[in-house]
Amino acid sequence: MLSLTTEQRVKVEENMGLVGKVIGDCVHTLDKGCIYTYDDLFQIGCIGLCKASQTDRSGHENAFSTYAYCLIRNEIYTQLEYATRRSREQATDPAELPCGVLDDSLEERDACRELMGLLDRAEATATGTTAKGIRAIRMRIDGYSSKEIGQRLGAPANHVTAWISKARNHIRMMGQPGI
Repeated sequence: MLSLTTEQRVKVEENMGLVGKVIGDCVHTLDKGCIYTYDDLFQIGCIGLCKASQTDRSGHENAFSTYAYCLIRNEIYTQLEYATRRSREQATDPAELPCGVLDDSLEERDACRELMGLLDRAEATATGTTAKGIRAIRMRIDGYSSKEIGQRLGAPANHVTAWISKARNHIRMMGQPGI
């Protein structure tokens, strides 16, 4: 349970609108069978806002809102990833997958096939850490965090992040002939 000082409570109350902004900016799965409602996500975001209030050392309101935005977003993303992973483990029918994991929209299925094809082509030409990065991207698509991917591949999370960055650059270069 989070215990806030009076000053921290005031800071949370003054920045409650930030939670709704984060949901609006960052969550695009509410209308696609997401396990969470807007109110659920708002509560999760409020936990992130309280954590930001407890750990803020900036002393400047603009810096706090930027810091709080990131913590709120991360708190929501963490819960969405957890729910997606849990649902995938429990789902026996692909139609049961939540949060836009599998959408009935033909455009989204085509985009997914295109992305997988791009990853296949990139993986065919990648070596070393770039190839590891492409594997990590596939695991990210499956809902794993960098920490979990690192545990599975025997590396720290920051290495996984670097591999993914390198793989993204490789994929960009594939799409840019002449560079």
